[in-house]
Amino acid sequence: MKKFVLPVFALAAIFCAAGCSKKESDSIKIGGVFPLTGGVSVYGVECKNGIDLAIDEINAAGGVNGKQIVLISEDDEGNPDKSVNAFQKLTTKDGVKLIIGSLTSGCTKAMTQRAQAMKVLQIAPAATATDITDAGNYIFRACFIDPFQGTVGGKFSIETLGAKKAAILYDIGNDYSVGLTENFEKTFKDLGGAIVAKESYATNDKDFNAQLTKIKNAAPDVLYLPDYYGTVALIAKQARAQGITIPLVGADGWDGLTANAGDEVLNGYYSNHYATDSDSPAVQKFVKSFRDRYRKDPNSFAALGYDSVYLLRDSILRAGTDEASAVRDALENIDGDYVTGRLRFDEKRNPIKAAVMLQMIRDADDNLNVAYKTTVNP
Repeated sequence: MKKFVLPVFALAAIFCAAGCSKKESDSIKIGGVFPLTGGVSVYGVECKNGIDLAIDEINAAGGVNGKQIVLISEDDEGNPDKSVNAFQKLTTKDGVKLIIGSLTSGCTKAMTQRAQAMKVLQIAPAATATDITDAGNYIFRACFIDPFQGTVGGKFSIETLGAKKAAILYDIGNDYSVGLTENFEKTFKDLGGAIVAKESYATNDKDFNAQLTKIKNAAPDVLYLPDYYGTVALIAKQARAQGITIPLVGADGWDGLTANAGDEVLNGYYSNHYATDSDSPAVQKFVKSFRDRYRKDPNSFAALGYDSVYLLRDSILRAGTDEASAVRDALENIDGDYVTGRLRFDEKRNPIKAAVMLQMIRDADDNLNVAYKTTVNP
């Protein structure tokens, strides 16, 4: 019988392939796309902190179906083009089939069509624009959507603050800001209120004094500011400088104000996904673990990132596999308690859950902070 001898390099390749396959099977890769630098980096850094905490907890408890979770994260800097680059790297080079991200609606939407076409399961932790999940059945989100937040702001302004007249100052070029504006305006009017001023600005504008002068002259009872924390801090400072002392109301984009603003945001309220001072056992466990690890309170982006990992964990356990289509099927039928509330998904894979209203305060240590004000149910 003629002997067949494999070259040494061929044997090495076989052993390497076997070893790599074993290593691959021992882990579940999750891709993460976040703005870790740039103008909204607070969102991305905090979300990743929450994700890292959840992954470490799960892995320490034995992982999922005997596998350890591995996060492969990419920084999109809050830029949709870079979100696409991150997605392509994660899916083609890293072979990821489960992705959490991105944080803003524009960056998230830049990836959704690609994710659906490639059958990559994508969970958006905090992208609230209504059409995020329109790309198809592989796209989910952990946060409530803009219509609900706008409705919450309108109801809160009338029912809790007793406002009868409202002004709105919004970014006309930002889908997030426009969507919130439309739904706040509709709800406020439907409940008997009047919009006495509606002013807009362009993304990256820094001077809002002309718009604020018109708003002041209209004498509203409340000013709705549906934008991200950096812009809100600038507007609030200029509003207070003009003597506008009325309550300011906004949405979850305000998260981050405590580290980027001062007393100008006092008498300010915003809708959010959870409250650190909730008496929920799940919230208190999360807050304590986060404080112990990072020496600070977790904002809503940390909580939503944390919940996104546990949603994937629970769905993989239900499916018995981390194959994307099976995880998707299991995720559609989730109904459970998480840090940001009891959560189940509607037919568009948007979560059905409550929102909280938070108030900007000075705490007992004279630090700018937030406190729970009220809950608004769906």
